Amino acid sequence: MAKRSKLYKAQLGQIDKAKRYSLLDAATLLKSLPAVKFDQTVELAFKLGVDPKQTDQTVRGAVALPAGTGKDVRVVVIADDDKYCQEAIAAGAATVGFEDVISKIKGGWMDFDILITTPSSMAKVRPLGRQLGPRGLMPNPKTGTVTERIGDAVREAKAGRAEFRADRGACVQVPIGKFSFTADAIVQNASAVIKALLKAKPASAKGVYIQSITMSATMTPGIKVDLREASAKESAE
Repeated sequence: MAKRSKLYKAQLGQIDKAKRYSLLDAATLLKSLPAVKFDQTVELAFKLGVDPKQTDQTVRGAVALPAGTGKDVRVVVIADDDKYCQEAIAAGAATVGFEDVISKIKGGWMDFDILITTPSSMAKVRPLGRQLGPRGLMPNPKTGTVTERIGDAVREAKAGRAEFRADRGACVQVPIGKFSFTADAIVQNASAVIKALLKAKPASAKGVYIQSITMSATMTPGIKVDLREASAKESAE
């Protein structure tokens, strides 16, 4: 077993591992833990009751975070129509183009956080899957990154959005902000993610869908969230 640092042990001593915390209590407790010098990323981790091997039980999507992500998001747009390019520029995209951007990516350029394209451009973008796929940057209609609403997509991405996807173990990890956020801001973002995840439940999934929720920061232990309280609250909204 890996040795735990004194900091980690001190943090762990403040968490009741047998307790399930409300979102607000979890965020408040998280922010009270001994911190490190950098602004940690806060994350929600979910265990889902789905079978990712079944194509009809894929869980994937994206959600706008009400309190933002706490980082400057670099958005690139690939579009084959000047109208879309102008919309992207006006909305604040860092790089806009078509064949020139595709060539840069083929050459290894990956200096961006989100890639957005239009449906008509996907035939040219699809071959970039080898470069973009492993980094989670491949545009997809389910995440709102293949769209004709280019201006809206760019503004949403820059304001703060989180993408989620269940891995092979039916687990989902979603960044929901920074340690420097207020507890209320963390709760706002967490609530939005839970609501989006509930909405993304596959129709074929049986039994308990969200089996566990854990909140943590980059250098902290996990805090278990009250599943019933969180799910009931978001289902009711």
